[in-house]
Amino acid sequence: MNARIPNIAANYAGKVEPITFEGPQPLKYEAPPGEAYPVDALGGLREVVEAVQGATLAPVAIPAASALTIASLAVQGLVDVETLGGVRPVSLFAMTIAQSGERKSSCDARLMEGLRAFAIGEDKIYRDSMASWANVQEVHAARRSKIISDYRREKTGANKAALEADLNALGKEPIAPPDPNRLVGGQSIQGITRQFREGMPTLGLFSDEGGRFLGGYAMSSENRLATMAALNDLWQGSEVRISLAGTGSYVLYGRRLAAHLMVQPGVAREFMNDPMGADTGLLARFLICEPKSTIGTRLQARVRRDEGALMRFSERLAEILASPLPMDPETRALNPRVLRLSTDAYEMLAHFADHVEAEQAPGGVYVGVKGAASKAAEQAARISGVLTVWTDICAAEVDAATMADAIRIAQFYLDEGRRLSEAAIASAEIERAEALRKWLVTNWPHPEITPSEVVQRAPISSLRTSPAARSAIAILVNHGWLVALPEGTVVREQSRKEAYQICRVWHEV
Repeated sequence: MNARIPNIAANYAGKVEPITFEGPQPLKYEAPPGEAYPVDALGGLREVVEAVQGATLAPVAIPAASALTIASLAVQGLVDVETLGGVRPVSLFAMTIAQSGERKSSCDARLMEGLRAFAIGEDKIYRDSMASWANVQEVHAARRSKIISDYRREKTGANKAALEADLNALGKEPIAPPDPNRLVGGQSIQGITRQFREGMPTLGLFSDEGGRFLGGYAMSSENRLATMAALNDLWQGSEVRISLAGTGSYVLYGRRLAAHLMVQPGVAREFMNDPMGADTGLLARFLICEPKSTIGTRLQARVRRDEGALMRFSERLAEILASPLPMDPETRALNPRVLRLSTDAYEMLAHFADHVEAEQAPGGVYVGVKGAASKAAEQAARISGVLTVWTDICAAEVDAATMADAIRIAQFYLDEGRRLSEAAIASAEIERAEALRKWLVTNWPHPEITPSEVVQRAPISSLRTSPAARSAIAILVNHGWLVALPEGTVVREQSRKEAYQICRVWHEV
């Protein structure tokens, strides 16, 4: 809306000429677009990512994150990877932010087909194994019960000793076969750890409606800290200690979790702005991106189908998942082999780490995302491990070419994290400025305002510091809601060094 604003200065002794300018503009913040996803760095995953993107016309970052994390699930039980800080899991946590209608579910369904097909085949074997175990367990229980019954009736010491020997020879109760399902079904950390205890030691937490997890029971106020701590331990490959009310506690060793949460912007903002997420370090462990929407450009004439690529992805996934896991048969704790970095790959990773470290210094580009930046080199090493083993399950080391690709991917996610963090800060500043604008237009009784009055009387506490007040005032000036008055203008019987005229052209608030 254009508006001719009256000669403001004429009310103040005619010190300046009449002013004509663009009228007040709505307060909004448009985040700068992110960089293009480095699809060519995905190695053996590139084909299927491009196939899913071609079929759905969704932002390519959506199937890229899905493919990476599914591949992470497939290989995380087999190998750990060498990093600059020691040996770490190749588990990846990703969060893709996209609004409703971006075809998150369509991308996810196509890439999960292979995982679900493998699970169906494993489930039949599991049911047969459970039937056999039930028979063996029943026989074991009957024998144990008879020995104990005979022992209680026996009076002779020698016979008692023989029965004790029989009981020891009987051994432990047969261990039930683990549930082969690799997907987490529970929406609580207790459910996830229970599945780890009773099922496979390598699981995936995948959801095309990640808000159900971030906004559900697992992240409720009473469970948030425990959930974040457990997720951190799983990402790190540490033991997970769980305390359950009424049932005691237990410790899980050698477990691995991959995760990909697709969330809508509002849910993501809440999670990213949660101080606990930053304080615990969980937020920094996620590879986060918010790709540019493709809604409005998804014309059927542009659809490209490649069912062969999807079939090859599913076959490779099944092949890796069918590989025997290096785990203790009783506790099911994993003991993955170590995937080393070649000399060139190690040097390349060290150079990347040094670059990111230098940019965390004051004035550096990553000073505002130090948590994610500090983990960028490790993320690159993890990604390199996933790409390497996906291509060659018997690989002994990560080569330089794969490391270069992994660094490009890690760099992309780090830059996305920085972009989104800066956007969140700018958005928060806009929200404060909007709160000030509404208050000035509807509640402030005077036609002008001074910075000190904003600090003293602002409607929200976050504006009651001089830096915050001046930031909000600057935004309102830039959008035409405030106009600077000449130095020395008398406002409320005092000559003011700094004061602003309030524009009330718009009353829609």
